[in-house]
Amino acid sequence: MITIIQRVTEAKVSVDQQCTGAIGRGILALVAVEKDDSEKEAGRLLERMLDYRIFADSEGRMNLSLRDINGGLLLVPQFTLAADTRKGKRPSFTSAAPPEQGRQLFAYLQGLAQSVYPNMAFGVFGADMQVILINDGPVTFILRTP
Repeated sequence: MITIIQRVTEAKVSVDQQCTGAIGRGILALVAVEKDDSEKEAGRLLERMLDYRIFADSEGRMNLSLRDINGGLLLVPQFTLAADTRKGKRPSFTSAAPPEQGRQLFAYLQGLAQSVYPNMAFGVFGADMQVILINDGPVTFILRTP
């Protein structure tokens, strides 16, 4: 799995002009599922997102995690992150999971996240979404599961 996490002061995702998820201070995570991914990778990725220390402590150093600040986590599915862009003028999606596998694994990640962390919001798998965010920093990282 691949995710781009962005530290935000606020973020929201909408489908057909209806908000499906919104958070205040926290992390917006754009998540892609690859062919070889499993529930094990989803669990590891969630733990990394919740415990990755990207928020400032009292001295201004990135020493606090999402759990430490009790921030929000907005998970948005985005299969295009799995694209191979190394050659040509069109991305290849051969490493992306087929839609049904991606849908199932994102649903698993969503359920797991809701069971272990209270401050969650979600985008909609397969939908044409609009994401609005205020990036704090900006602070952005790419996380991958092995």
